[in-house]
Amino acid sequence: MSRKSTALLALPTAALLALIPTSATAYPNPGRVTGSVITHDPTMIRTPSGQYLLYATGGGIAAKTSSDRTAFTAGADAFTSRPSWWSRYSSVPESWAPDISYHGGRYLMYYSVSTFGSNTSAIGLAGSPTGHPGSWTDHGIVYTSHSASDYNAIDPNLFVDDDGSWWLSFGSWWTGIKMIRIDPSTGKQSASDTARRSLASRPTGTKAVEAPYVVKRNGYYYLFASYDTCCSGVSSTYKVKVGRATRVTGPYLDRNGVPMTNNGGTPVLESHGSVIGPGGQSITKDVDGDLIVYHYYDARDNGTPRLGINLLNWSSGWPVAY
Repeated sequence: MSRKSTALLALPTAALLALIPTSATAYPNPGRVTGSVITHDPTMIRTPSGQYLLYATGGGIAAKTSSDRTAFTAGADAFTSRPSWWSRYSSVPESWAPDISYHGGRYLMYYSVSTFGSNTSAIGLAGSPTGHPGSWTDHGIVYTSHSASDYNAIDPNLFVDDDGSWWLSFGSWWTGIKMIRIDPSTGKQSASDTARRSLASRPTGTKAVEAPYVVKRNGYYYLFASYDTCCSGVSSTYKVKVGRATRVTGPYLDRNGVPMTNNGGTPVLESHGSVIGPGGQSITKDVDGDLIVYHYYDARDNGTPRLGINLLNWSSGWPVAY
């Protein structure tokens, strides 16, 4: 992983604005990672001991660990056995796109259960005292969608606001990214606030908006999302865009003031060189700054999906990967 952060953090805002890429060739390459780096939809957390714990799409949710954010070792699935309810949403059954976080002395994992291309889907929740494979207790279904729904209940991300309110964003294809309020005592939808809000809409045409991730920095809420086509190797057109808002429920606007509900979104990462289709991103707060953790397809290796990690700089008011 590059350590250019100290120098970049010292730059004035005008200089940081100049770093925002104006073409795909200007995007930085991922930082150096080794070992078990084949992955999709990674979510990563740094534990109190300094270990990096990563989960990703793969069967029952595949684990990886690292002590230095460079060398990653494959671990077991999160679950020793797959919850029986998964079979109602996936014939395999399998799960996708986990989201790991730590709140109230326990690790939480929201995850997706579905069949590729279907919106008969469900978001599940599990909890753990350690976050390690085999320690997770499944807490069942949080939210669902079905064939008549105009949304897809996959790709969850939990955001806890400064006021203690909990929010879950999710969505893939269909009409885009949604958000519901979560009851912190249960980790499931609030009984007193059952509204489903729209944060970002699917662009005109047939391409996707999915994999939302919300963070709050310097008084603004930022919504990251993956756009266009994933999972097609070197033919993938995935990219990461962001918008910001003054309220967690939006509206999220890009640098030009265009809402993400109206095809807006400021690019954060796009294809460049041998790095094809970066997306499926999450944001990890680390000791040297925020990380954007994502997958991409390696054109030097027949489109193998690999783990990507870059630092983010916020000095311009917008996240800049480096």
